[in-house]
Amino acid sequence: MLRHLRKITPPGFLSQNRLSFIPVLQQRAESSENSNKDDKEKGSKYSRANVRKNVRGYVFTRYFDYLQNYDKVLEKKFPAAMHVYRVFMVGVKDFFGDFKKFLKITRIANTSPNGLKALTRKELELYYQMPRDMMKIAPVLLISALPFANYVIFPLAYMYPRHFLTSHFWDIRQKSEFHQLYLKEKIIHNRRIFRYMQSKLEVLRPIEEDFNKLSYILGLLGSGLHPTAQEILATKHIFGQNPYQMSSLTSGHVAALCHLHGVRTGLLKRARLAERFHLFRHMDRAIKHEGGVHNMQPDALKHACFLRGLNPTNLSNEQMIEWLREWVTVSLAVDTDTMSLFFHLPILIAYNHPNNWRLTHK
Repeated sequence: MLRHLRKITPPGFLSQNRLSFIPVLQQRAESSENSNKDDKEKGSKYSRANVRKNVRGYVFTRYFDYLQNYDKVLEKKFPAAMHVYRVFMVGVKDFFGDFKKFLKITRIANTSPNGLKALTRKELELYYQMPRDMMKIAPVLLISALPFANYVIFPLAYMYPRHFLTSHFWDIRQKSEFHQLYLKEKIIHNRRIFRYMQSKLEVLRPIEEDFNKLSYILGLLGSGLHPTAQEILATKHIFGQNPYQMSSLTSGHVAALCHLHGVRTGLLKRARLAERFHLFRHMDRAIKHEGGVHNMQPDALKHACFLRGLNPTNLSNEQMIEWLREWVTVSLAVDTDTMSLFFHLPILIAYNHPNNWRLTHK
């Protein structure tokens, strides 16, 4: 190109403008190279390999998103089946969580020098309830492990949750309903126990003071009232001697107390009742050590009332606190010799409670 310019330009023109013209040519050449480079990069971006890579990444991203939201797809198409699935998944997770806590609590109770005294109220309640739940849920879990058996046992357990499942699998409505039914099965024995107490009263007639104290309390119960904690404690010694001490009670009387406190009857029922007394006394002691009844949460108050024989449905926190305070006052004053008073305590402070009467007579 320079040769062609030399031919068509004057002799002095090229030498004077040589230095200023050459950079322009170099700049044009560099811009041409950059343009070619951009075209190559653009072409490589839409090459077959890059397109295949981008498509593969898009497909896998969409696939993983679909898998992550697959439960929502199933819930739309099969809402009933997914509800059952969620109930069992959440229930099993909660159950095994409590099972791990139970193992830890059992280890503490067996290795600590203080034994059950080293446990909190919540731990003691779990220590009391978990063995029952384990026995109840074991058949369902074992049968579901068999081939294709889960297609039968899970729907069956879901249809009858009160009989086959524990509270880990219940919703809020079921918990309230089933706890009331369990309590009803216990307190229907109240009248029978009250009749046993009345039938033994004549044995105390030679001891006029004791006879008058207990006769007054039984008269209050017969007229629809309850004695105070102090009035009950004034008769504590009566439950440590004949005919109201544990060793003097008839077999039918002891069996009725077992039903009231959810203890199996049969052989060694007195020993099982004694174990129940010691466990609940530790619970009541833990309540006191943790600040008293008034520091308990509403759900804890309801659960404590259910365990001790009172239906707390529709009761205010103040009413539950007042009732539990009476219970704890008497419970902590009872010892091994007078434990019979503890087993009759649901009669003495809850026999005429309106909530219990509505529960047994509806």
